[in-house]
Amino acid sequence: MKTLRDCAPLGQQPIRWPVLFFLFALLALALMGWRWGGTVEDSQAYFDTARYFRGEAGAGALRAPFPYRTLVPAMAAILPGDLRQAFAALNWMFMTASACLMTAAARRAGLDSQRATGAGVLMLVALPTFWYAPYLLVDPGSICARSAFVLAVLAGQPWLAALAGLAGTAVREENILLLVWLLAARRISLGSGLAVLAAAGAWLVAVRFWLIPGLPAYAWQPSWWTVKHALHDLRSLASIAGSALPIVPLAVMGWRRAPASLKPLRSLLLLMALPPLYAALCVRVEGRIVWELYPFLIPFAVASGRERAI
Repeated sequence: MKTLRDCAPLGQQPIRWPVLFFLFALLALALMGWRWGGTVEDSQAYFDTARYFRGEAGAGALRAPFPYRTLVPAMAAILPGDLRQAFAALNWMFMTASACLMTAAARRAGLDSQRATGAGVLMLVALPTFWYAPYLLVDPGSICARSAFVLAVLAGQPWLAALAGLAGTAVREENILLLVWLLAARRISLGSGLAVLAAAGAWLVAVRFWLIPGLPAYAWQPSWWTVKHALHDLRSLASIAGSALPIVPLAVMGWRRAPASLKPLRSLLLLMALPPLYAALCVRVEGRIVWELYPFLIPFAVASGRERAI
């Protein structure tokens, strides 16, 4: 016999989280399996960082700025078994968790369960999950921390957002801007916000001068040659375009139609877009600069066809 819950419209039915997590995990695995554990360019540098933490490589194998992003390689090094497999499995879990966090964030924003589930699907069914996530990169960990931050903001939990921002800073240094936004938006008191920022800054200083002795310095210098070269790099331009579709067009469509609960994310998105824009002036960039913005774009993307909020 059908219950009232079974007779409810599909969009109003509750989300079965264990089932959804399992399905997202299968979907992520299907998309990531073909390049599982690959190491080229940046991913090799992160893999060498993990090898350093396991005692399998010396400091001479490290090259900036990759050792500054210590949390994910350190976590992979702690896990048992083959390091390459552990690192890849960790990123798989990060992507699965990010999809679930995006679903929860969309629900917190007042969207129905169909669109909320669609937010999780958009996180996974995208070029970066297929092309970048299988490699041993720290981007999945950064995206997971950013997704947790967005959920905490929409849920009205500033201290959970602060913890997500701290974790994100340990993954990638530019995530300290999440904490800057938290303080500037007055989501946390001045004293508490400054204390959290100080903790994040202390971590970055500790990594630079204490955690890994002799870590090389680095600096990004804007260069017109870099920009000119990027405009002729068809492969990079194709990866940026592929990573932007369909999420960026959908987010643009949903920008004005989004529920009021998503309005705080507008300033957050604009702030977090600054590091990728600066990177484009300094180094070779590709689709990952768009991928890192998915946690801020997806809520607007699923709101683009919003029929009702519940």
